[in-house]
Amino acid sequence: MTKPTPSKLAMVPFVSVDDMMKIVNTIGPARVIADIADYIEADFLRWEQFDKTPRVAAHSDEGVIELMPTSDGETYGFKYVNGHPANMSRGFQTVTAFGVLARVDNGYPILLSEMTVLTALRTAATSAVAAKYLAPKTSKTMAMIGNGAQCEFQALAFQEVIGIDTVRLYDIDAVATQKAAKNLSETGLNIVVCSSAQEAVTGADIITTCTADKQYATILTDNMVGAGQHINAIGGDCPGKTELHRDILLRSDIFVEYPPQTRIEGEIQQLNPDHPVTELWKVIAGKSEGRKDAAQITLFDSVGFATEDFSALRYVRDQLDRTGHYSLLDMLADPDDPRDLFGMLRRAG
Repeated sequence: MTKPTPSKLAMVPFVSVDDMMKIVNTIGPARVIADIADYIEADFLRWEQFDKTPRVAAHSDEGVIELMPTSDGETYGFKYVNGHPANMSRGFQTVTAFGVLARVDNGYPILLSEMTVLTALRTAATSAVAAKYLAPKTSKTMAMIGNGAQCEFQALAFQEVIGIDTVRLYDIDAVATQKAAKNLSETGLNIVVCSSAQEAVTGADIITTCTADKQYATILTDNMVGAGQHINAIGGDCPGKTELHRDILLRSDIFVEYPPQTRIEGEIQQLNPDHPVTELWKVIAGKSEGRKDAAQITLFDSVGFATEDFSALRYVRDQLDRTGHYSLLDMLADPDDPRDLFGMLRRAG
């Protein structure tokens, strides 16, 4: 008996970690981040088309595992992602992820992709989109507090999209800072290694905080933030995990992705539930003001939202034919008669 061969409908494009690295290196990391930023901005402009829900989180003492779903009515997407701060000390990544796009009309998946690398790219791209509307237009210097896995992606994003030329690095782990400085040494950025958070933020137009501890923390105190600075707070992303002193929030105009999620997971979990915030999509769409004047302190309280992953997956899918870096997986049962799944199974025996 001849075993059935998979049909075209059974095959789903799969982007492995190796494929993703080849795609990024073929196009160029900075260019990929800027391109993903364009996709994210385009999807923010059609924000009202998307199904939106806070991510579904399973918390444990060690970390969190989350599902992040959304749909624009034609395509459905989700990301599986974990966050385990102690992983680094055990030789594991703090964050790993994979994602799926599927057709809404028949439910068939059309892309399966790694998203550990892609999440780093889209997180940086989202930060740059926000800074485009919220940071001082003359921004040239960024302080990067927390020099772990996300650090270099953020630096490239702000160089490519915003035009910064100087990055001031600080981490409580000097080895992490040395790693980041080495990785950024050939980017054309002026890299300044700092001995404290206070030193890093001095003279910075933009302050990015990206630390991993799953706890209430005070990476920035009120006296460290001055008039006119833009804060890009991306480390706090679950209940009980923050980076900024509450007084900074009270002095800032706060911008968020999706309030029902950010009030649970972001810096604003420290504030009253009715504290005013502005949704970033409204700024991009011209429905709300972003930066109003040179003295304003703006805060992007970013926790990551499903539409950004959707945008990143859309971008990757659009690069498959261009780069050829993917494989096909036999993922879907496709019997000749949709009612005869058992018959297909038996003929394969």
